[in-house]
Amino acid sequence: MWQEFKAFAFKGNAFDLAVGIIIGVAFGKIVDGIVNLLIMPIVGALFGGLNFDNYFLALSSNVTATSLVEAQKQGAVFGYGAFITIVINFLIIAFILFQLVKVSNRMKKSEPPAPPPAASTSEVLLAEIRDALTKKK
Repeated sequence: MWQEFKAFAFKGNAFDLAVGIIIGVAFGKIVDGIVNLLIMPIVGALFGGLNFDNYFLALSSNVTATSLVEAQKQGAVFGYGAFITIVINFLIIAFILFQLVKVSNRMKKSEPPAPPPAASTSEVLLAEIRDALTKKK
C-alpha cells in the first residue's frame, strides 16, 4: 500500500498540482492584499471615505451598527460592499491568469517545430527498392 501511495503522490502530475495549488493560494493572498490595502481604500474614498467592506443594507430593524461585522451580529444584512471586493479580487486574478496564458501561448508558437526523425536504415532500403521498382515500370 505504501508503494502505491508513493507512486501516486510523487507522480509528476499529482506533485505539480500540489505545488500549483500552494502557489495559487499564496498568489491569492497577494492579490487580496492589493485589493484590500491598495485598491479598495481608493474606491472607498470615492464613495464617501468609508471602508468599502462595510457597505451593507440592513434587512432587519434591529440592525443599528455601522460596521458589517457588528451588524451581522445584530441581524440579517445584505453585505454588498464585501461582495464587490470579492468580485474585484476575482477580476484581477482572472486578468493576470489571462495574461500568463497569453504569454505562454506566444512562447509556444515562437518555438520552431522539431525536425522529423531521421529515417531508419530499413526505411531507406525500402524506399530504394520502391524507387527501383517504379523505374522498371
